[in-house]
Amino acid sequence: MVERSSARKAQLVAAARHLLETEGVEAVTIRRLGAAVGMRGPSLYKHVPDKSAIEAAVAIEGLTELSEVVRGVPATFTDVSHAYRTWALAHPHLYRLLNKHPVDRSRVPPELEDRAADPLIVATGGDRDLARAAWATINGLIELELARRFPPDTDVDAVYSAAARAFDTARAD
Repeated sequence: MVERSSARKAQLVAAARHLLETEGVEAVTIRRLGAAVGMRGPSLYKHVPDKSAIEAAVAIEGLTELSEVVRGVPATFTDVSHAYRTWALAHPHLYRLLNKHPVDRSRVPPELEDRAADPLIVATGGDRDLARAAWATINGLIELELARRFPPDTDVDAVYSAAARAFDTARAD
């Protein structure tokens, strides 16, 4: 029974990920998940406690992928921001799930967030506050880019370069 339930949960997470990646977080409903795996929506609760458990599992997948993407990247603001940006632009809905929705940290392995943050911590000389400021800057730039909020004539790469220069200067101080 445990194996079947575990397999069904994996199906639900895969279906949620597909709905999220193709249509956005609003598409991930119990009814749509049930239809995607050939079940009635309420039957899902036999396999998962609630919708937030499915969202947490998808978020863990995304954070795991993101931490893999930044692993081994040279620990500079430029390289780390490029890796985050490339991944975010390829997975905009998943990126937003990770960054715009509350995270139930009790469901996320603690070392996972650390793995995703390590390159920025190294890039900022171990200064966690500066690393958090760098992450907020990268996240803000990505959000502006995803929302197409930069004026049309903006050289977005130049904006990232300007942010890198600012963080390099802050690190040198």
